[in-house]
Amino acid sequence: MSVGGTGSGDWRDRRQLIDGRMVGALALFTIIKLAAELGELTLRESSHRASGNKVSKQTVLCGSQNIVLGGKVIVQSDAIIRGDLANVRVGRHCIISKRAVIRPPFKKFSKGVAFFPLHMGDHVFIGEGSVVNAAVVGSYVNIGKDCVIGRRCVLKDCCMIEDNTVLPPETVVPPFTRYGGSPGVCVGDVPECMQDLMLDYTRNYYQHFLPALK
Repeated sequence: MSVGGTGSGDWRDRRQLIDGRMVGALALFTIIKLAAELGELTLRESSHRASGNKVSKQTVLCGSQNIVLGGKVIVQSDAIIRGDLANVRVGRHCIISKRAVIRPPFKKFSKGVAFFPLHMGDHVFIGEGSVVNAAVVGSYVNIGKDCVIGRRCVLKDCCMIEDNTVLPPETVVPPFTRYGGSPGVCVGDVPECMQDLMLDYTRNYYQHFLPALK
């Protein structure tokens, strides 16, 4: 009887062990299946979340493989970035407002036209409806609404472009200056704390930004 009892107990122990393993295997299988079904979405969203970029579904990104957003960049609805023409690199904490157009600059040669990369620094604000054809936009730059930044312009750090300004091609805007008019000319200076102002402005804008509900 003692032998039979021991055998019965062993059988129950083995049964519990097998049941436990089956439950564990089933749970693992369920996790793997869910991961397989959601894997593509998870990978696609994780890179977006890691960068913190907020890009509207109504944005037009041409040649997206040539567009680099540095992180915590806001691109609002109906904005256009022409990465199909040349590389476009946007720094961190930049804001590209509604209907703005970011277009790499071009230069005419005897044998045709060549486009050149457009580089934008950190903490840059571009107002609604503005068209930027610059070669370089420095950091801590504020571009108003409905502006035209001509091809191959260079905007140095800590400058400001007033609303409705039209900068002629190849204009160089020095640091801590304010440009306005059509054609755009220097109309004054900006405060020495321009860098701090743009840091606070772009960060607060990002933190409080809510996409439009449609």
